[in-house]
Amino acid sequence: MKRVVLILCCTVLTGCAVQPNSGSVYSSHQAGREQTVRTGVVESVREVTIDKGQSGVGTLAGGALGGIAAGSNIGRGNGAIAAGILGAVAGGVAGKHVESNLTQRRGLEITVRLDSGGLRAVTQDADEAFRVGDRVRLLSTGRSTRVTH
Repeated sequence: MKRVVLILCCTVLTGCAVQPNSGSVYSSHQAGREQTVRTGVVESVREVTIDKGQSGVGTLAGGALGGIAAGSNIGRGNGAIAAGILGAVAGGVAGKHVESNLTQRRGLEITVRLDSGGLRAVTQDADEAFRVGDRVRLLSTGRSTRVTH
């Protein structure tokens, strides 16, 4: 039973993986699609945190694992129940922290003055360095825009 719960919780937590908002990473459904290209100059770059938000799965999975581990390994009767409750609380806190780390990542807000005169700001993963004055391209699909060199 413990193994089934452990496998289930690990499977659920892998569903918390975050999709990238990178200027360099394309999903298979994005590849081969036409994009509008505009050029411009970087006016400002600001570090931000990209947060997907928490689903609560980490807290639930951690609580379940903590409760089972502590309750079945410590004491008997009321002692096991108390240990299970404490284990569930500690596991829930740990699970929430793990999920938070999985759903937050470093990003950049890049403001670009287009050659046409317009001003655009794009937020994406911080996996490419941008400096004020860099010549860049904005690649847009109508639903999303990314900044690249």
